[in-house]
Amino acid sequence: MKPFRSLAVHLLVASLSAIAVRAYAAPPIVQWQAASGASVYFVQVRSLPVLDIAEEFPAGSAYDPKGFEGVSLLTHTLIKEGSERSSGAELDNRLAAVGAELSSTFDRDRAGYRLRTLSSDRERAQAIDAFAEIMQQPSFPPEAFEREKASLISRTREELTRPARLAERHLFAAMYRDHPYGRERTAESLAAIARDKVTDFYRAQYHAANAIVTLVGDISESEARSIAERITAQLPAGPRSEPLPVVQPDEGTPKIERVALPTEQSHILLGMPALTRGDPDYFALYVGNYVLGGGGFVSRLFRAVREDRGLAYSVASYFAPYAVRGPFVLGLQTERSQTEQALATAQQVLDRFVSQGPSEAELRAAKKAIAGGFALRTDSNRKILNEVAVIGFYRLPLDWLDRFVPSVEKLTAAQIRAAFAIRIDPKRLSGVIVGAPR
Repeated sequence: MKPFRSLAVHLLVASLSAIAVRAYAAPPIVQWQAASGASVYFVQVRSLPVLDIAEEFPAGSAYDPKGFEGVSLLTHTLIKEGSERSSGAELDNRLAAVGAELSSTFDRDRAGYRLRTLSSDRERAQAIDAFAEIMQQPSFPPEAFEREKASLISRTREELTRPARLAERHLFAAMYRDHPYGRERTAESLAAIARDKVTDFYRAQYHAANAIVTLVGDISESEARSIAERITAQLPAGPRSEPLPVVQPDEGTPKIERVALPTEQSHILLGMPALTRGDPDYFALYVGNYVLGGGGFVSRLFRAVREDRGLAYSVASYFAPYAVRGPFVLGLQTERSQTEQALATAQQVLDRFVSQGPSEAELRAAKKAIAGGFALRTDSNRKILNEVAVIGFYRLPLDWLDRFVPSVEKLTAAQIRAAFAIRIDPKRLSGVIVGAPR
């Protein structure tokens, strides 16, 4: 445990020193393609004796083969459970011995692992050796496969008893139908997965041409280049994965689905496909949604639904931009007896916002809050890693962070109104109510 205490002490002392002198500036990003074929993004940060690494792939749930939904998550879980020469416990011990930390990312688009280690030579070398072994040589041990598969089946069944997760599953199925974003794992699809499906999925998605490597921390560019090769050179070979299919417009009639569940509250979700990561309307929709439902206590939805009428425990809206059109979602929780009134009020707020847009006062307040808080998105190595990993995975411009605040500040209310009018049709939203009587 001594090296771990050393990491904590180094971080505390260095971060206190850095806070006193740090002024916000978007960190410079260096990008290249490794000899292995991986795309690499590097930000040098010398203020902390730490290195953070992300290695991610287009291997999220949208890449599940039809009928085997859940194989992506099962593969992702099993990668860290042992290599060709070390058990999962041995790999964990090697990381812990130098105070290194392993974490993971997984969503509909991407999957991968992240490493945090001290940047000193001995600790860094041992942590990277273990990380390279985990990512490039997983053995998917049969006993771990059976254990994790059973655990995931149990977890999937349990999700059907949780109102928020159940509502999300139904909403995505309604919004996306046969598109990969609309498919969800089930106990049955997981039961159909044999171990060779996991190894096949790893070979198909976790190869170097698909790899996005992000390094942030206290190393030189030459060291970053060497590390990127070390953790990708032995990945499986293969071409870059084909893009996900575009989301086709839904020609059906959207409806509110009601799912009975014994609960004191109704969980309500409305949504529709709306926004990609690189969309030209990204900033207009982002800022507009701050006014509508993303700004917490100052948002229109919060004031109208909860503060003025007391109709909801929580209410908010958000955009989730993906590789292809990710959703706009409006959600709230309310007493079952108030379900219809709360839903109608939220719909009225949305209708009015889409037709009229924000007021000038609302827009000024939103710009001030977003621009004023933006520096907090890059005030630590981990946050920089998060931002740069998104830039890399979605192939955004390297100056994306530099563009952010100016893009927000130059927006007009008319631009926001136009973007919402194009992307959000309140009459075309799919909906689900979990907990209300049928």
